[in-house]
Amino acid sequence: MTKHPFTGVFPAITTQFRQDLSLDLEGTARHIEALVASGIQGLIVCGSLGENQTLDAEEKRRVVDLAVQVAGKKIPVLSGVAETSTNAACRYVKDCEALGANGFMVMPAMVYKADEPEVMNHFRRVAAATKLPWMLYNNPVGYYTDVTPRQFAELADVPNLVALKESSANTRRVTELRIECGDRFAIFTGVDDLVLESAVLGIDGWVAGSGIAFPNENQYFWELTRANKWHEARAMYQWFYPLLKLDTHLKFVQYIKLAVQETGLGAEWVREPRLPLVGQERERVLEIIHKGIAARPKLK
Repeated sequence: MTKHPFTGVFPAITTQFRQDLSLDLEGTARHIEALVASGIQGLIVCGSLGENQTLDAEEKRRVVDLAVQVAGKKIPVLSGVAETSTNAACRYVKDCEALGANGFMVMPAMVYKADEPEVMNHFRRVAAATKLPWMLYNNPVGYYTDVTPRQFAELADVPNLVALKESSANTRRVTELRIECGDRFAIFTGVDDLVLESAVLGIDGWVAGSGIAFPNENQYFWELTRANKWHEARAMYQWFYPLLKLDTHLKFVQYIKLAVQETGLGAEWVREPRLPLVGQERERVLEIIHKGIAARPKLK
């Protein structure tokens, strides 16, 4: 069995803001500390949930620097890479490497819908710009480019590409990736409400979203799947499932930030064009969150 540098729960965390929407580094640090204490195996900042696209260049680097200072000696700290150009992405990974980051979660270049040669070129160019290990984030639902199992097999010659975050919402991909690539890459799921199904198929890790509001329960659930305690995992999944579905909605950032607020781990403030939830939508999401809090399972 191949030993991979990235395995386990690597939550993608929110970037905390104050009510005036300025960067709240202290709030972000408190949340990182709570997540590390839960037993996570890695941490991802400045991803989609971290509102990467609303942060300016300096802010992204400040968040990475903070995460390295708070958690970097305990677990790997990865940064999302979501620039609009390949050159900008290459500059970013070099800067983060200098800041002490331990790796990256690389998305395709944003805005432009690239074809297959362009997508592959982007990932290869970014990989060549850093010595650090990285995870390729495949999310055709959100980013309109799909890296297929065949393409992943073609990228097997990229030495520092060590993991895949598979977010196509097609659990067949786990098996297809194993057939095409064997154990060359660690396979992570990035779709919260498919984590149990993906775990049965043999994934190596989970880029968790909703669970950042329930870090202890999230880690406990993951450990049940590692121990093949499927009966207990299924029972816990029934409690967790409505909360996990907060991650699979267009407004997943607002939904998860509201959950983080209601569990006392942060605040709901988001940057425009996103707006805080209001009215019936807010009440509906709060009902899901409060029901989950009230029925929180007792951990053994």
